[in-house]
Amino acid sequence: MVEIHSKARIRWACRRGMLELDVLFMPFVEEAYDSLSTEQQAIFQRLLTQEDPDLFAWFMGHEECKDEELNSMVTLILDRVRV
Repeated sequence: MVEIHSKARIRWACRRGMLELDVLFMPFVEEAYDSLSTEQQAIFQRLLTQEDPDLFAWFMGHEECKDEELNSMVTLILDRVRV
């Protein structure tokens, strides 16, 4: 797994090729990423390494992510969008 440390690399990793994911990730990075704890940032970075079909299924509610940390990040992002 390639570590994503700089904000520019994180932005790049958020560009997924699926509009549904782009509209979730890009605003989240711009508006909320910096306020995350270091641990949450690491979880978000790990989330970005997952495959698009899995991410799509998790964010659209078709499946639940079995990884507790990743699932909590999915929930955090979705809760932010729903506000």
